[in-house]
Amino acid sequence: MITTVTTAALAGLATPAVAVSLGAVAVISLIIFLILKELSSAELESGKPAPRLKSFASSLNVAILPLLLVFAVIVAVKIAEIL
Repeated sequence: MITTVTTAALAGLATPAVAVSLGAVAVISLIIFLILKELSSAELESGKPAPRLKSFASSLNVAILPLLLVFAVIVAVKIAEIL
């Protein structure tokens, strides 16, 4: 019973429309995090930054690195589709 429900749920999530929307969310999130990283690093270079800003800027890498990997996979799949 549980296996059937899990299989049916995963089959529903494997549609191309869901994959495209999840990819779009990942790319938009990456852009937002990169903008935040750039703004926080610019603030760190100008004068006296707040101590919390230093930890915020370094903690953004935790979100950016996995999203960069997802972006790289998306680009690789798109290139593979073209070829």
